[in-house]
Amino acid sequence: MSKSMNVLALVRDEHRFVFLYDDDSVEAMLTTLSQHASDPDLEFTWYDAGMLAQRVRRMLEQQQFEEQMEDFPQAF
Repeated sequence: MSKSMNVLALVRDEHRFVFLYDDDSVEAMLTTLSQHASDPDLEFTWYDAGMLAQRVRRMLEQQQFEEQMEDFPQAF
């Protein structure tokens, strides 16, 4: 598996949330989203966390699918 940097961003009104994480840090990223959602000092909601967590999971599934396709024999 190649190491890549993933960027996850949410822009709403004057608020900007940008998260960077690598392929080995998906669980830590999901934990960070939860921590931000539970912080009353941030304008980051549980809805925001859920929406971004879904994006993280979809990106992971896409990466895994692409890796599987690399090993799949190509038609001639």
